[in-house]
Amino acid sequence: MSTAEAPEEPDGGAPDESDGPHPTQDLDDTVHQRVRLGVLTVAREADRVEFGFLKGQLGVTDGNLSRHLKVLEESGLVAVAKGYAGRRPRTWISLTPQGARALDRELRALRELVRRLDSYRPPTEPPTA
Repeated sequence: MSTAEAPEEPDGGAPDESDGPHPTQDLDDTVHQRVRLGVLTVAREADRVEFGFLKGQLGVTDGNLSRHLKVLEESGLVAVAKGYAGRRPRTWISLTPQGARALDRELRALRELVRRLDSYRPPTEPPTA
């Protein structure tokens, strides 16, 4: 079993705590969930997106997508509009300004996490005899 310890700085000390909190502290649980993150990113790519399209893109059931949309709508991150296309009922989803900001914050946190991991170099261990 291994244990995690703070990586050492080049001078042999622990990392400077002034670097701020770990990037995972900036992840938003509402946004970060896989389906909800998918909804927000697909909605970012269009003015509005149709429920059936989202369902197919994300590979989820009607009920599953509906539940996630309810969470996002109640959080003010998406707007849901119901209407008709011809005689068929349709549901359209669009990203709100608040949703766009939340997605931007999430992406910044993920980029910082990747940057941090990409720049980490494990200490070299002396060869064993």
